[in-house]
Amino acid sequence: MKRIIHAFEQNSLSLFPNQLIIAMVDTTHIVFFSPTHTSAKIARAIGDGIGMERRIETDLTLDESITPIEIKNALTIIAVPVYAGRVAPIALQRIRRLKGENAPVVLVAVYGNRDYEDALVELRDETTCLGFTPLAAGAFIGEHSYSRPGMPVAEGRPDANDLQIAEQFGKDCLKKLKNSEAPADFFIKGNVPYRYVAPSTPAAPLCTEECFACGECIEICPTHAIYLNQEGKIETEIAKCIKCCACVKKSVLTEHAYLIPLILQCCTRNVQPEENRNCFFKQQTMKSREQKSIGRHEWWD
Repeated sequence: MKRIIHAFEQNSLSLFPNQLIIAMVDTTHIVFFSPTHTSAKIARAIGDGIGMERRIETDLTLDESITPIEIKNALTIIAVPVYAGRVAPIALQRIRRLKGENAPVVLVAVYGNRDYEDALVELRDETTCLGFTPLAAGAFIGEHSYSRPGMPVAEGRPDANDLQIAEQFGKDCLKKLKNSEAPADFFIKGNVPYRYVAPSTPAAPLCTEECFACGECIEICPTHAIYLNQEGKIETEIAKCIKCCACVKKSVLTEHAYLIPLILQCCTRNVQPEENRNCFFKQQTMKSREQKSIGRHEWWD
């Protein structure tokens, strides 16, 4: 699959428009969109590392409300899944409800072991417009939505080691916040303008004949695309399905009716054995870009 060339020189903010009063930041506010729980796990682990006594959590996964959410004087963690190298569109739509005031933010993109491409840069730009001040950014691996028995893609991720790395990242973020009067410019890998993503082909999972319509999939669908028809059988409004596979992972009676082997094969090629994980901790600014190897994730501060 074609990879995007990174335009490094375009991706460092020259000036953060949202000024901070660090002494007033006394809360951790975790925000995530996480249909299969991978983004939520990473966000909570980072929150554990930050370790502030007061902690608030906002789960946007099933919340279709348009009511604004004000976040003030809080070190905010915003975690979203990556779809095709960009922030998942539904996640982007829902975080636009947020309004930050004196709110440094840790940006988190969770991707299925292929590439996160422009997702972190896009998330940075969106949250800055919403009043947040970027403090740090990280890309972490989570089990791919299309992962399945026989063709696993980052199966079981994030695992215990991933969560330990995320927790340490949280500690580093708090240290950076306390040791600086205001966040400095920092580099985030990605392209501006963002990569083009063509409209998705409408598709949705199908239930097998063994489905007894328990309704569990209805409750966990982030777009409420699944419903019981007049015959009491499970159906999906295909136009609303975002292919997150929350329903598939929850029920063993659901089939991947729309699996794309090419995507799965591309992701599988990038999977490394447990003993060969390589990841990078990068402290990068426009003047200096130091790289240290510590695990198989990337983050910037």
